[in-house]
Amino acid sequence: MNNCLFCKIIDGIIPSNKVYEDEKILAFHDINPQAPTHILVIPKCHIPSVDGVNAENANVVAYLFTKIPEIAQSAGLTGGYRVISNCGSDACQSVPHLHFHILGGRQLSDTMA
Repeated sequence: MNNCLFCKIIDGIIPSNKVYEDEKILAFHDINPQAPTHILVIPKCHIPSVDGVNAENANVVAYLFTKIPEIAQSAGLTGGYRVISNCGSDACQSVPHLHFHILGGRQLSDTMA
């Protein structure tokens, strides 16, 4: 997508602090961290949100989830971490490109709201 912030990061138009990249996914540090470690993991193919996951792209999402533990471990998150995806405006999805937040590096709140 032409105006997608994350597609521009994937294309190298906008710089990011990458922590992992391969042919299917990209992981980078969030510019507004909500925890000591806050990494975004995105598919390189444009999927607008969780609502856009379908039979044609589910394999990329499944692959992404096999990489999240490796990314978290390489970031030193040995005591646990949280994975979050916001979907739609009511959930405050700020970029319309499917992404998963890996949050950790301290004891997180036991509430999610």
